Amino acid sequence: MIMDKYIPDIYQKDIYHINYDQLKERGIKCLLFDLDNTLVPINVKVPDEEIKDLFDKLKKKGFKLIIFSNSLKKRVSPFKNILEVDCCPVACKPRPRKFLSIIKIYELKFSELAIIGDSLMDDVYGGNNVGITTILVDQLAPKEFFFATLKRKKEQKILKKLRKNNLFTKGRYYE
Repeated sequence: MIMDKYIPDIYQKDIYHINYDQLKERGIKCLLFDLDNTLVPINVKVPDEEIKDLFDKLKKKGFKLIIFSNSLKKRVSPFKNILEVDCCPVACKPRPRKFLSIIKIYELKFSELAIIGDSLMDDVYGGNNVGITTILVDQLAPKEFFFATLKRKKEQKILKKLRKNNLFTKGRYYE
């Protein structure tokens, strides 16, 4: 069923509530982090200490971290540099091409990759479509870039349908 493509494997309030040890036990080696409204609101230009600390802990656990964003390189680069991680700007989510490139470049199995993001339309659908673990978090702020605002309207209709069919409900977190 097409609606299944919009159901995340894991749903948590934010990136700090995710059980990363559990992901490690599942065999996840690489985490793709969406940038805007997942790591920071769209008006924030650099990561704060809390994000730096989390990324340092995740690297120590052995995760490969990649900022995987539809934003341009100039938006993503300060985060890449400060957090000392790889990045994939202009990811064109939910299209599969860049997801598949990451798998090939880093010599990963689909089962070793997870995406963490705030969008059902881009992150969850895109990840589910290629067969990787999908982790949805609540968006950090209501302000978004123009195209994201348009997608949110469609997302609201999908959320309503998912809730009506008891498939997924925003605010009911699970791992």
